[in-house]
Amino acid sequence: MPRAITFDTLSYAKKLISVGVPQKQAEVQAETFSEIIESELATKRDMKELETSLKRDIKELEQKLIIKLGFLIAASIAIVATLVKLL
Repeated sequence: MPRAITFDTLSYAKKLISVGVPQKQAEVQAETFSEIIESELATKRDMKELETSLKRDIKELEQKLIIKLGFLIAASIAIVATLVKLL
């Protein structure tokens, strides 16, 4: 899937060269930055997908917690009812 982030390596290298960075060094630095951007930076789409995934995970955990709390309440009521009968 193509990335939504673009990085103009030629323009960046020219800027570096204009302030005195040797041409070869400027080219390597521009290419390295481009590779980092393509492989490591998250796009808005990446962040939206992560947000959606996290919301879904939180909802699932919420449902599991509600079920467990329901069982705990039911068990507590059963224990109290048993103790009342015994005492």
